[in-house]
Amino acid sequence: MSGKEHKYINEAFQTNWIAPLGPNVDAFETGIAEYVGVNEAVAVSSGTAAIHLALLLLGVGKGDKVFCSSLTFIASANPIIYQGAEPVFIDSEPETWNMSPQALERAFEDAIEDGTLPKAVIVVNLYGQSAKMNEIIAICNHYEVPIIEDAAESLGAMYKGKASGTFGKFGVFSFNGNKIITTSGGGMLVSNDREALQKARFLATQARDAAPHYQHSQIGFNYRLSNILAGIGRAQLEVLEERIAARRAIFDKYFDELSNLSGFTFMPELKDTYSNRWLTALTINEKEAGISVTDILRALSEENIEARPVWKPLHLQPVFKESKYYPHNEQKSVSEVLFNNGLCLPSGSNMTEEEIETVIYHIKQTVIKRKERAEMFSS
Repeated sequence: MSGKEHKYINEAFQTNWIAPLGPNVDAFETGIAEYVGVNEAVAVSSGTAAIHLALLLLGVGKGDKVFCSSLTFIASANPIIYQGAEPVFIDSEPETWNMSPQALERAFEDAIEDGTLPKAVIVVNLYGQSAKMNEIIAICNHYEVPIIEDAAESLGAMYKGKASGTFGKFGVFSFNGNKIITTSGGGMLVSNDREALQKARFLATQARDAAPHYQHSQIGFNYRLSNILAGIGRAQLEVLEERIAARRAIFDKYFDELSNLSGFTFMPELKDTYSNRWLTALTINEKEAGISVTDILRALSEENIEARPVWKPLHLQPVFKESKYYPHNEQKSVSEVLFNNGLCLPSGSNMTEEEIETVIYHIKQTVIKRKERAEMFSS
């Protein structure tokens, strides 16, 4: 927390705006819309809810196909299942770790042959880095298929001078407790289509008709964000640029200290883009480094330092074992390589220099000890 949240929370209590509507909700929506440069935003209970609403607005239903990034958290794809639709997973490419335009093109070619174009494409901007949006937009525009940009992890990131989350028909942000700014739980659906977002508000408030009594002509959802949590979001938005600067500084420190280690390769930043570096992520080539991701995770855990592997690709998840998947090319599944070799380091905005140095020290010590042991056995 920034310490500024009490002001807006107290206002909500003092004015008795406790429900999922009120001045904080309105101001938070306006603040996000202005920050990223879109016409309108709708505050909802989660990023997952925002994706679900986007699919509803695009008419995705039973039997439809939706193309989706594979290297992401399952929340990106679950709403496809909510709608009775079929996810088709698209691999990553090495320059951004995000959706491969090459694999996406092949998926569309097959869809044309099958006569079943997808109703939407969900592009995920992983760990704060934008996908290759120019290439992806060109492909989707060619086939006249709308994009939902899952920017849950990339608020504040930029792609060629334009804000992440503003390239698709709809953009989605998350304010879960682990995001760069948080409302404890919450999300935002953004778009330049005001009429569509008005419908999103309607659906997100149980689709209540304009009548003096409770009347419903459609099935709706309880998806709106509370005025109290929106107050937290307003304060968090005020410090977003500080958070981005902190995350990028943390990344730079790790990069400066660890990138010269053999086999250590950090997540790249595409030319003419600006990542918010939500998490510092890297890969470790075990043959070159002499050490595996598992070794690092175990060593850090012994020092009470939490690190994690990168997301397990959705096409490898048991729940999606029957889903179709398009790798980057026939020889290489980039997302699987990243999963097998990827590592996310502690990256909280409030990390101290001493804490960062501690992580770096234990990683270096683990590498040194492993090399010494290997040399001892080889001799």
